[in-house]
Amino acid sequence: MLDEREGEVPRAQRDRAFNRQPVSKRIAVVVAGPLFNFLFALVAFWAVYLVGVDGLRPVIGRVLDGSIAEQAGLKAGDELVAIDGMRVQSWDQRRIYLFERALARKAVTIEARDGTGATRAHRLDLSTIPVAQINSSLVERGIGLVGYFPPYLPIVGALQDGPAKRAGMQVGDRLLRIEGEPIGSWESLARRINDHPGEPLRFTLERDGQRLDLTVTPDPVEHNGRKIGRIFIYPKFAEIPPEMRVKVRLGPLEAAGEGLRHVWTSSRVILEMLYEMLRLEASTSNISGPITIAQYAGYSARIGVDQFMLFLVAISISLGVLNLLPIPVLDGGHLLYYVLEGVKGSPLSERTMVVGQQLGIALLMALMVLAFYNDIVRLLG
Repeated sequence: MLDEREGEVPRAQRDRAFNRQPVSKRIAVVVAGPLFNFLFALVAFWAVYLVGVDGLRPVIGRVLDGSIAEQAGLKAGDELVAIDGMRVQSWDQRRIYLFERALARKAVTIEARDGTGATRAHRLDLSTIPVAQINSSLVERGIGLVGYFPPYLPIVGALQDGPAKRAGMQVGDRLLRIEGEPIGSWESLARRINDHPGEPLRFTLERDGQRLDLTVTPDPVEHNGRKIGRIFIYPKFAEIPPEMRVKVRLGPLEAAGEGLRHVWTSSRVILEMLYEMLRLEASTSNISGPITIAQYAGYSARIGVDQFMLFLVAISISLGVLNLLPIPVLDGGHLLYYVLEGVKGSPLSERTMVVGQQLGIALLMALMVLAFYNDIVRLLG
């Protein structure tokens, strides 16, 4: 791009230099990048839902005790039908809308169908949720709704280096008994292990049709101020039954409308979350860096093309919003300069712009350090 501030421009081309263009043209140029981010997100969202997005039926698997969902009368087994009049077809479909309502300290009305087929409206006051709980676990921990999840089988699905592996336990082993008592569920097994740090436990398991007895001594691990036992095994999940799977498809016009709503709501959520962070109400741990983004990219790609495309939609919206922030060196910073120039009638002084750029670079560097720190904490955690 020709710009006399970047270097010498031939006399014959000076009238084409960027810095000599009207303010309106310069504004159009710097806004074009973020607008393309939003346009890509809209088109990608539209295309994905036109083809269909795989998901789980919006059936409540569990309602947390004392939660606002329980207070509103929602129960395990209820199926969500609509939120504030908007149809719900899969568990994750309206998650971003609930984010926005929670940040706005508003109430929502959830229509749910119970086991008898009756549909009832439940009003949930989201203003009671602490801002610190408005994060990726909002629906579960903040509202108290846990979606359907296939049960854990008492079968070793994975194991790390630790007591179980050292004792000879293997992936695929079916756990039958612990200390002679039948293992009713994975949860009861985990509680038994947690309660016996450093104490030998006798396991009876089945492998290739043969029964084996192993003695495993859980490692003592600090957790929430107390020692618990860990043997570092992880369960195998049962298959999700076909009746719990859905493919959400929308028509061209409905997909376009949903796409516009999603881009707008997501943008508002990002801005409101940044505002709450500046007020020190929301945790800065919500900021993610390249490591976490790469992990989510790989995770979504393994699930399917539709989820990977929705991941790209989220990234594109985030880039569009962040690029429009009035921080010098970003497009939003240049936009601020040009708006001030239009109001003032002349460009800002070179010194003012240089100082602004230095402050902008310092702020971006601080954000990058924070993002990398959060990534490393997540990896270690």
